Amino acid sequence: MNKSTLALAVSLGVIAQQSSAAGFIEDSKASLGLRNFYYDLNTTDTANNNAEAREWGQGFIFNYQSGFTEGTVGVGVDAVALLGVRLDGGSRTGKVGRDRTPGQLFPTDSDGSAVRDYSKAGATLKLRLSKTEAHIGTLQPKLPVVTFNDGRLLPQLFEGGQITSKEIDGLSVVAGQLEHTKTRSSTDSVSLGVPGAAAAARSNKFYYAGGDYQLTKDLTAQYYYGNLENFYKQHFLGLLHSWALPVGSLKTDLRYFDSGSDGKNGSAAGRADGYRGAGYWTNAAKAGEIDNRTWSALFTYGYQGHELSAGYQKVSGNSAFPYLSEGGGATAYLITDRQIGSGGKFLSAGERTWLAGYAYDFGQVGVPGLKASVVYLSGDQIDNAQSGRKEWERDLRVDYTLQDGALKGLGLSWRNGYLHSNVANTAQENRLIVSYTIPLL
Repeated sequence: MNKSTLALAVSLGVIAQQSSAAGFIEDSKASLGLRNFYYDLNTTDTANNNAEAREWGQGFIFNYQSGFTEGTVGVGVDAVALLGVRLDGGSRTGKVGRDRTPGQLFPTDSDGSAVRDYSKAGATLKLRLSKTEAHIGTLQPKLPVVTFNDGRLLPQLFEGGQITSKEIDGLSVVAGQLEHTKTRSSTDSVSLGVPGAAAAARSNKFYYAGGDYQLTKDLTAQYYYGNLENFYKQHFLGLLHSWALPVGSLKTDLRYFDSGSDGKNGSAAGRADGYRGAGYWTNAAKAGEIDNRTWSALFTYGYQGHELSAGYQKVSGNSAFPYLSEGGGATAYLITDRQIGSGGKFLSAGERTWLAGYAYDFGQVGVPGLKASVVYLSGDQIDNAQSGRKEWERDLRVDYTLQDGALKGLGLSWRNGYLHSNVANTAQENRLIVSYTIPLL
């Protein structure tokens, strides 16, 4: 029995014995999210077009959040159920003469074609004492050291336990452990790994803790710690500041990560067994050992609907930036993690990246709900046996949300990204997304 099923069974049993479940019912919320997703990827520098992908699907995302029972310790339960239905599956892996390859939005079947539909679900037992809550079961953390991925038809789910507390004004702390995940385009519950590791080298112990402290109404300091057993330990320091200027405002986002080896990754024998990270090592005896420092600064100036941003990121150490990744799509908490630039881009050992962006909210000119943005990234100084490695990415995005009428809240989004790289495949990507959330409770 997995943690989600156990959490649901325990929570229902406890709730049934509560003298009053009024808060549990009265404060419950439920919604059904509809997500229509068209995905088009063209990889231009492969030997053939097999890396090209075109898929289309309809996603259904049901979320339920109960309130808490009355009493000193409140009890509640959350649940999520996800269904993806194939509208166009993108050919079949292994098919002779194919011009595209499936697997971006849907799992593949035994014959190499995308499945007709796939589903996954989870439940979470939650307990509340004062301003402290414990959650056991399905989790979707969004923290500097671990962030769930929601870049395709259905989001990623983790399994584990987490405690959050806000007992002290201005201070929010969290601690937890993750054991397994269901990646965004899979129904399998798998253990955790990092880019560069062998397929069989996995861990079911990721520990994390940290918090945000609001020093002033405009300044927040952050510290987080993450440890993937037998792979890496990671410390994060962050500073967020918002400054109201005489004309406009300036937001500052500073981030620093310090990562080192843990357990088997710290020994030659462990690395030989596949507990390796990605990177570039001149000392062969240390090849695969995680050793990384990454820092960045992002500044955003806003004025009357306009936003101008500029950023810089530097990766140092022998290894690339380490983060949780099981090969099915992942998110790294970096300012360079953009539409295409994740999964190994702009986080290589030694890499330096410059970033510039512009966004505009058309509500300022009488079109509320319409927003557009463009961002450009350029990375170089990558440590590699071949000198001159570099990459750049340009992303365009247009979003519109209906403001009134029967379909108020309906969202339309077009996202276009182009990556030119001699580190990874050069690629152009388009995403067309229509989303709508129906409140049920």
